[in-house]
Amino acid sequence: MFAKFRNATDKARKLAIEHENCLLPFIPCFRNLINMVEQQNSSSKVQASYELCRKIFTPSGAPPSSNAIQKLCSLLDTFGPADVGLKEENRDDRGHGMLGLNRLSSVARWAQPITYVDVYECDSFTMCIFCFPTSSVIPLHDHPSMTVFSKVLYGSLHVKAYDWVEPACYPKSKGPGYPAVRLAKLTVDKTLTAPCETSVLYPKRGGNLHCFTAVTPCAVLDILTPPYREDAGRKCTYYHDYPFSTFSRGNGAEIDDEKIDDLAWLAEIDTPDDLYMRQGAYTGPAVQV
Repeated sequence: MFAKFRNATDKARKLAIEHENCLLPFIPCFRNLINMVEQQNSSSKVQASYELCRKIFTPSGAPPSSNAIQKLCSLLDTFGPADVGLKEENRDDRGHGMLGLNRLSSVARWAQPITYVDVYECDSFTMCIFCFPTSSVIPLHDHPSMTVFSKVLYGSLHVKAYDWVEPACYPKSKGPGYPAVRLAKLTVDKTLTAPCETSVLYPKRGGNLHCFTAVTPCAVLDILTPPYREDAGRKCTYYHDYPFSTFSRGNGAEIDDEKIDDLAWLAEIDTPDDLYMRQGAYTGPAVQV
């Protein structure tokens, strides 16, 4: 019985070799065809996202319907790095480029910037990509009156996010020299590892104030609606979080003592000096407007 299987295998191998030799001249054509199909599939994802965003988002910032949000999340859930022009060799410890860890000293590695890539922007929404080297951080910041979709394309990213306690709660004054703070509640504190579902934050919930820390080299596709725009009251503000015990509670919302560990006082700060970010070129499928 074993001999029969071996003879059949030998015959099959011989036929395969003969067919392979016959097909050799056509292999480059097949590869080009496959590349074209892959590019078209990627293009359709980026284009489909753009077209859906154009339908459901407005410059006024009116919240999209839950059905529209679900449709966009379902589409973004299918995205991988290749769909936006990121390739396997991009995944080094800088978050971009061709150099490997063995080519970078530890000092140079930590000095590498976060790369910001603009995919598309209009009055209604922004599509962009952030490429993070290991241990890089986008500090705690807010998204005033905005809804934000975040899809981790590769790697692992830790997210720590807050929402304001409502009604607004402020501590008893400690006098001059102490920062003005407001109470917030921790809503997200976890690591996202690709492949994973799309995360969504809203103007009043879902972790509107968040901090990103790269656990490994990683990339995130973001869609923000409406975009940051200072003259429309949508300025990006950075914060420092203090433990709840730092200040005495004052006026405002009632506080459940059992949830004190999830509370923090947030103080507005200037843009951190160590936020190292640079502009990168988008190499994915072009958006057809």
